[in-house]
Amino acid sequence: MTQTVLIAGAHGQVGQHVTAILGESDHEGRAIVRDDDQVAEMEAQGADETVVADLTETVSHALEGCDSIIFAAGSGGNDVYGVDRDGAINLIETAEEAGVDRFVMLSSMGADDPESGPDALEDYLTAKAEADEYLRQSGLEYTIVRPGELTNDSGVGTIEVGDDIGLDAGDIPREDVARTLVIALEHDELVGETFEILSGDEPIEEALETIAAN
Repeated sequence: MTQTVLIAGAHGQVGQHVTAILGESDHEGRAIVRDDDQVAEMEAQGADETVVADLTETVSHALEGCDSIIFAAGSGGNDVYGVDRDGAINLIETAEEAGVDRFVMLSSMGADDPESGPDALEDYLTAKAEADEYLRQSGLEYTIVRPGELTNDSGVGTIEVGDDIGLDAGDIPREDVARTLVIALEHDELVGETFEILSGDEPIEEALETIAAN
């Protein structure tokens, strides 16, 4: 079924891959960007529509007519509580108000235990953990995807997936993370699931089907 998918963080590194992948699919991708001068860039990336909005402010206009959301936004470490946590919570609340039920969250490996991660990442992981928990407690049909260290290598379409792989177990290209987010969106069996991913040997579709079957 064709969906109109809102891409939060569309101008970010993972978000640009999500936008491009949706642009090649049967779905309609609606990109959120913060600046007017990013609109043309998103359309060139494959967005069917681009909306200017700040996740920390009112975003209700961006959700009109949407069926689902992929949250791939991030502050890059500059405002983890303002963007990675509060921006996500703002979008979750707005989605509930707008009746947009399906929400796929890009989280991070280590968010289940922020204090055990590197000191430099503790605030970031705490922010992600709190956003994830808010999503779980919402009424939305959520899926939470937690990748390990991200790279800019070309995606290969295969991953390792699990519940507790380990923060230092490896890395994964952003392109493969983006493809996982899009494929997860299409699997109703993944509603209510939280899982970790790294580069691996199993095709993404098959790996997610394994999670859905458990």
